[in-house]
Amino acid sequence: MVAYPLLPVSERSAGGAEQILWSLEKELVERGWQTEVAACAGSEMRGKLIATGAIAKLVREGIAEREREHTERVLAACASGSFELVLDHSGHFFRHAAEVNVPVLATLHLPRSLYPEELFHNPAKNLYFNCVSESQKEEFRDLPRMMPVVRNGIDVRRFPIGKRRADYVMWLGRICPEKAPHLAIDAAKKAGVPIVVAGQVYPFAWHQQYWEQEVKPRIDHDKVRFVELPSFNEKAKLLSEARALLVTSQVAETTSLVALEAMACGTPVIAFSVGALKEVVTKETGILVNSADEMARACGSIEGFRALDCRGWVAREYSVQAMADGYEALIRDLEEQKRWEDRRR
Repeated sequence: MVAYPLLPVSERSAGGAEQILWSLEKELVERGWQTEVAACAGSEMRGKLIATGAIAKLVREGIAEREREHTERVLAACASGSFELVLDHSGHFFRHAAEVNVPVLATLHLPRSLYPEELFHNPAKNLYFNCVSESQKEEFRDLPRMMPVVRNGIDVRRFPIGKRRADYVMWLGRICPEKAPHLAIDAAKKAGVPIVVAGQVYPFAWHQQYWEQEVKPRIDHDKVRFVELPSFNEKAKLLSEARALLVTSQVAETTSLVALEAMACGTPVIAFSVGALKEVVTKETGILVNSADEMARACGSIEGFRALDCRGWVAREYSVQAMADGYEALIRDLEEQKRWEDRRR
């Protein structure tokens, strides 16, 4: 069983954990695994969906009430006794591991600063953790029962290599303060290049306030164009034709799905040098910078990158196949450990 986030999980997700998890579950089902996924109603899964509520309730009632409903339905499903493992990608269900009679593997997708610290006090004996990058794992080095890193991955085969580059750079993702697309817009303007901003404003008050105050006023529909929640094909076309992808994260990213997708299209990445972006972006695939001014200057230095180098890096190190291999290895390790513990009893 897999416990997923409160937001819908689908191919249409603009970025983030939802898209990664959609890809992982699809790959596991294709390999013969039986999955039951606890997620928001409307999620598009290959296995069985355990619908845990509607996104409308998230807007109407708030996050706390939505999390309570989600948790209750996951616990009810676990009580059936038909699962061997709970793989938790939600970021909050693992606090209830002691109420489950099977191992719970919690994948930590966020920097430690974004989790309430009390989540990690006296973790249940059946609770295991894994991180998605080495830099993130370093933040959690004190946690017990930490499993090996499994990098997030994408299905590289689904992304076309751009044959013709347009004149714009691109920003893609969740529109919120910590992703800071307004800085990408400012950098592109300073560099004198058009920019396409593509993504979604989630139904959280602080996200919508940020959109209204910092991003929307910068959209002029000429040099700065906005594409709201593009389809997969629209996103892939935009990425494959962009001169570069700008990544302006203000937090220590644990991975960067949008950077991986851009590089799979042969598009180099200009990113702030924070967290795992220093692992994701190499000197053959992009430029790391420390400010919007440096990002603007870097926009004029991207002609030397080779599309095949960008794509090859992702195919070798960040494919969905490699990600699924990693989770299969963790699951087998946990199965063996459970058998050993059962023999000791």
